[in-house]
Amino acid sequence: MSEPVVDQTMWDGSLHVNLPGTFLNRARVQPDAQALRQAGASAAFVGFPWDGTCISRTGTNFGPRGLREASEQFLTYNFQSGMDLADEFNIVDCGDVPIVPGNSERTQSRAQEMIAALLEADVMPIIGGGDHSITIGPVRAFTQKYRRCGMIHFDTHLDTAEDVGGETLNHCCPIARAVDAGIDPKNIVTIGPSGWMNPRSELAYVRDKGINLFTLEDVWRLGAEEVGRQAAELASAGVDAVYLTIDIDVMDGAYAPGTGVPTPCGMTPREILGIIAQFSRAPLRMIDIAEVSPPWDPSGITSRLGMRILLDAMAAAALSRRQ
Repeated sequence: MSEPVVDQTMWDGSLHVNLPGTFLNRARVQPDAQALRQAGASAAFVGFPWDGTCISRTGTNFGPRGLREASEQFLTYNFQSGMDLADEFNIVDCGDVPIVPGNSERTQSRAQEMIAALLEADVMPIIGGGDHSITIGPVRAFTQKYRRCGMIHFDTHLDTAEDVGGETLNHCCPIARAVDAGIDPKNIVTIGPSGWMNPRSELAYVRDKGINLFTLEDVWRLGAEEVGRQAAELASAGVDAVYLTIDIDVMDGAYAPGTGVPTPCGMTPREILGIIAQFSRAPLRMIDIAEVSPPWDPSGITSRLGMRILLDAMAAAALSRRQ
């Protein structure tokens, strides 16, 4: 059933959370397969300004705006590696998912449709949110495009809740919904959970389904390079594509205060970048970063760290395409 005609004079989505500027100052292109093909796009940033399921501090609806603002301080070129993302991808900005305030189901449906259009045009989506439920609609589109796929998940939380108070589209549920969408748990790798923030039932889900888990203590014990190598191997085994989802709260709160649940004694930037450097071994075909909440970080360091992580992940994806 098609969406009803929208009154162009009526509010659509959320007020005051969008930004006229674009991701890396790239061209704005409509999220339509034909328009993307005409533009020659091969990677596209999509904002997902949604924090409708937060169980803690809200504000992640400003995440896309924060990431776009932070992107103005970065080049597409890394002088140490020689990687220029502009040589690897024709990057565009497809604007934001047209969220429906207060309605998770319709919002996720719209996100799924929007990401499906990008995938139809063979464009790699780069999604910036938004609470971690932003993975749910996109992963449904991803599993329709790639029938055999894996997932690598950075988070201080397991995010395997079946529901929260009966709500199955909550930001505590994206990994459980990824399994429902068809990703084999043996190809899901979660990296970084730690401390006192994960319920028994979510750990039981991980163990029952056979999801691969590297806790923060595993990262300390094994080292970033080895964790990255193993994660890439596990997520890639027998699949055609891997989805990388990053919850910024996996980072230590000193580096990422701008999130709903800042993590004391979390991962360091050196650790996460060291792990991601190994993902050129995996066929990365979609990336999202969630839980960036600029209102809790007036200095903007969380958004800038999120941008650095995205750029390194895109570099890994570029290298994986050469193989």
